[in-house]
Amino acid sequence: MKKRSMLMLAALMLVLSAFLAACSSGEKTGTTKNESEGKPSETAGKPQDGGTLVYALDSAPEGKFNYSFYGTATDQYVLDFFDENLIDYDENLKAQPHIASWKTADNKVFDFEIKQGVKWHNGEELSVKDWEFALKVIADKDYDGPRFDNVRNVVGAQDYHDGKAKEIAGIKVVDDYHIQITFDKARVNNLDNLWTYPMNRTEFKGLAVKDMIGSAQVRTKPVGLGPFKVTKIIPGESVEMERFDDYFGGKPHIEKVVIKVIDPSLSVGELKNGTLDMTSFHPSIIDQVKALDNVNAVTYPGVSYYYVGFRLGTWDGKKNVMNEPKYQEKKLREAMYYAINREEWVKAFFFGVGKPVNRPIPTNHWIAAPNEELEQYKYDPEKAKALLDEAGYKDVDGDGFREDPNGKKFVVNFSHYATDNPTFEARAKAMTQYWEEVGLKTKLTMTDVNLYYEMLDKADKSMEVFFGGWSTGADPDPTPLWGSKAIWNYPRWVNADSDKLLDQALDISVVGTDNDKRKDLYVQWQKLFMQDLPALPIAELEETMAVSKRVQDVKFDVSGMNRPNEWWIKQ
Repeated sequence: MKKRSMLMLAALMLVLSAFLAACSSGEKTGTTKNESEGKPSETAGKPQDGGTLVYALDSAPEGKFNYSFYGTATDQYVLDFFDENLIDYDENLKAQPHIASWKTADNKVFDFEIKQGVKWHNGEELSVKDWEFALKVIADKDYDGPRFDNVRNVVGAQDYHDGKAKEIAGIKVVDDYHIQITFDKARVNNLDNLWTYPMNRTEFKGLAVKDMIGSAQVRTKPVGLGPFKVTKIIPGESVEMERFDDYFGGKPHIEKVVIKVIDPSLSVGELKNGTLDMTSFHPSIIDQVKALDNVNAVTYPGVSYYYVGFRLGTWDGKKNVMNEPKYQEKKLREAMYYAINREEWVKAFFFGVGKPVNRPIPTNHWIAAPNEELEQYKYDPEKAKALLDEAGYKDVDGDGFREDPNGKKFVVNFSHYATDNPTFEARAKAMTQYWEEVGLKTKLTMTDVNLYYEMLDKADKSMEVFFGGWSTGADPDPTPLWGSKAIWNYPRWVNADSDKLLDQALDISVVGTDNDKRKDLYVQWQKLFMQDLPALPIAELEETMAVSKRVQDVKFDVSGMNRPNEWWIKQ
């Protein structure tokens, strides 16, 4: 069988040299908010007004600048500057009143009240009717986005989606500032899972739901509630904003924001020259960023993880169907896990800010199962080879690579997303070397990051084995990623026991408000996941951010960065 060592060393040397000139993030999905371990921007004296903040992205946004439609981290970075959630989360990831406050006696019926006088960027006042509008868009049969799971549990949402009702029975607008939302049953996370981002119904008036995702209202002329309003978008290049004086949270200090896409190899130079104020960066250049006198390199605990997934089935439009045979053999998946030297891989590619993870839950979340209760799948190539032999994957023709149990050629078709970051292809190639060392011929395909996730959403048949990342939000419930009806369940894994455990962990009649009972069910679920292995958890990272010292009062905690209206630029 082919040897890995020399090729691996060559790949690592190439990456190490490339890393010295490159930085990137560009790979997070979902939402994540974290607590700072690093040194936030200095605060000295009274905040000053004025100035322009330059924020960099290492890859082009997909351009879906509306929370109801976006699906990538780059779009989210833009959205966070100009739009707003109705509720907020504290450093313990607990929901807090923001624009909306609420009351509930049973975790089934919620009465919400929104603040009066909150303005949209077009000058209109926010109404709960804008929230109702967003919920109905997401529940519409023609909605082409990933967030129906955030509405599905509202009474009548499924009937509305299926065309059986003209209204969503569980949504009752009382007046412009009050709305009642009723769920099909009491759950622990009904509030956390509910979609709480309104859409300006006037801006979208007369526009069919099927046409919204490609409209100017989403792509080039978005209107939000946030501290800055969009003035100019050059697709794929930049977004310019100016402060919104009527922002409900207080007039921003910074006058303008420019978010631009830059080659990550230029980040350190621009930070040093003062032409860039903020950017997330790849861990490979953390020492270079720390060496800059005018920049703070901030690191803080993350709630994201990376995994290798297997295409086990397809998406039929409503649910996952596990009908693809190539990777159904569990011993094959186990062997591919034992073949990966995760300690070596993480050390080589994440420069001290990452560690292997043995479960599909980040360590920093309270439901994370203790490592000692889980199979560790430590690097063991001999065990990998033995498992492959047992499963019938053997080298029949003597070429050094294994055929499948039927004696036919077997190739692991491995996909990884691509940006301008040179480390991504190098780390993907390193992964293929691990599998080839145990005799599994592997072919690597690098795909542009925006197309990559679109292909996964559509269960594209070419995505057989793939690298993925997920950032968990305030609620740790894994259902949106691993439930049988979840569109983001990219392996298309279907397991009745999994669904039962996930449902029970949310059911008030089962767990009440006892977090220990809920955690116990999630620990059982993690054990089940690691036994079935629909995906291979690989690594979890700390978050990294570069912040110019001229930018003041930027703070980080587990709920994310504080709102940018609080930031200011030292003149």
